[in-house]
Amino acid sequence: MPLESHQTALDPITLEVVRNGLIATVKEMTDNLVRTAYSPIAAEIKDFSVGLLDTAGDSIMQAPYAAPAFIADLDATIRAGAHLIGLDGFEPGDVVLCNDAQTNGQHLNNMAAYSPIFEGGELVAFCAVRSHWIDVGGKISGSMSVDARDIFAEGFQLPTVKVYRAGKPDAQILRFIQANSRFPELVLGDMRAQISACGLGERRYRELIARYGRRTVRECIEHIWNENELLARAAVQAIPDGTYEASCVLDNDGITLDRPIPLKVKVIVAGSEMTIDFTGTSPQVQGPYNSRSAEAVARIAFKYFTTPELPANAGAFRNLKIVCPEGTVLSADGRAPMAWWNMPVNSSIDLVLRALYAALPEGVTAGHSDNIGSAQLAGIDPRTGKPFQTFIPYAGSWGATSAADGASAIVSLIQGDVRLMPVELRENMFPLRIREFSLRADSGGPGRFRGGLGVRIDQQALTDCSYQAQYERTLDPPWGLCGGRNGEVTRTWRERTGTNEREPLPFKCNDLPFKAGDTEVLLTAGGGGYGPPFERDPKRVREDVLNGYVSTESARRDYGVAIDAQTLEIDAALTESLRKRMRADFQLKEK
Repeated sequence: MPLESHQTALDPITLEVVRNGLIATVKEMTDNLVRTAYSPIAAEIKDFSVGLLDTAGDSIMQAPYAAPAFIADLDATIRAGAHLIGLDGFEPGDVVLCNDAQTNGQHLNNMAAYSPIFEGGELVAFCAVRSHWIDVGGKISGSMSVDARDIFAEGFQLPTVKVYRAGKPDAQILRFIQANSRFPELVLGDMRAQISACGLGERRYRELIARYGRRTVRECIEHIWNENELLARAAVQAIPDGTYEASCVLDNDGITLDRPIPLKVKVIVAGSEMTIDFTGTSPQVQGPYNSRSAEAVARIAFKYFTTPELPANAGAFRNLKIVCPEGTVLSADGRAPMAWWNMPVNSSIDLVLRALYAALPEGVTAGHSDNIGSAQLAGIDPRTGKPFQTFIPYAGSWGATSAADGASAIVSLIQGDVRLMPVELRENMFPLRIREFSLRADSGGPGRFRGGLGVRIDQQALTDCSYQAQYERTLDPPWGLCGGRNGEVTRTWRERTGTNEREPLPFKCNDLPFKAGDTEVLLTAGGGGYGPPFERDPKRVREDVLNGYVSTESARRDYGVAIDAQTLEIDAALTESLRKRMRADFQLKEK
């Protein structure tokens, strides 16, 4: 139906039906993807994003339960396709794949699949799914080397290619993918799940148009965008005008191990407008800690402050300006290695929160664990004779707020609803045994509100295999705020079978030989605390001790709460004496 021929006034009920129809569509696409995916990365961990976009590449609606790392970032992929193919070059039944670094600005594992939506013979929108593929070639299993020196060492690139044309698969491209991945069944299975999700999204979007007409649906979308803009502007307006800055460092780039990577952010608030400026952030590096994701960093952090409970769409970012010179680790050349693109992204988001602490002292969290990937094991599964590759998210913690303790055993800020795989499933899928999975006592930064706890994971190999690791921010710990203390950093070592010896493991490595029976012991980082520790209610400190979150030694040393190791009762007189001394020391430091 031509757009001009449909005449229906927009009313509040229709608006809400269409709004919820759009949300239901992307949620149903998500469920479809999880149900049909082959790899645990999509089916269990949910490392993907799902969205509807218009023909200009603007985000109409993104699924609310997905990885924030991909927030409203499918627009660049759609615009690249529109430029290369032309809007008149799409046909019903087309499916496009794109993972090239210049367009996506991420590691090559993050493959976008999208398809056009036609109505009445005219292109009206796109369905898109970006999902992490378990292996896209490159120098190591899983494609995420810690010492790659260019993007070509990290796998194959598909720079906007049609894998389906008018509903018919391109056999040559499918053979290319199959020949260049170590796990072609999983990769092609996940690709088909992405395509299926896009097909479902197309049907649901067309059903909305059939029921309400293109004009009404478009008016609803514009209204939703305008609402989000108004809410975002009101939220920024409530922040005091000013310029706020913060900085931190990553450990290294995986190649030059004694050279930290500085990150810097400046946030400028002026009325209802916010500018996030990354000038001063490290130039791109030799190793794979580069990205082209300054926009993603800014959008994720901005949304935390403005519309955190609403699904993402183009309207939510109209009052956000981003400044990032070319050639930094957040704006690297497309040839730069990007396997661990997410580490500067993760820490830079945390920096935006830290910078705005001066403006919103009760509105931000202390530093979080700022890690993404735990160590992987790769080899041949003796049960099947086939290659295996573990992929298990890092279970870290979040910093405390001005009103609550930080969350424990949780993924990073940019992973959102990414899930941890159940231990039973890990042991069933891979030749390994999880000997221990527990909260790491004393890892959360002490404070009036305690930082979240990291975890201890003992991962034992049941066959000879290789060990790959990427751990970050071991030099610059999760920071405390308002007198709260830092969280503990990541620690890891190997225990050989039948011995009690601890052999230090590198924080970054590829293909370190592991023998059957070798165990990686991983202690993940704790979040920063908020407020002076001596202001924490002694009863809460005792409760933490009883729960095993805090030791009696830490209770006394860090919180000034004396707890008898035998009776676990509080010594009130000694506690008062300890806290009096801590208050005096704190006041002296503040002066």
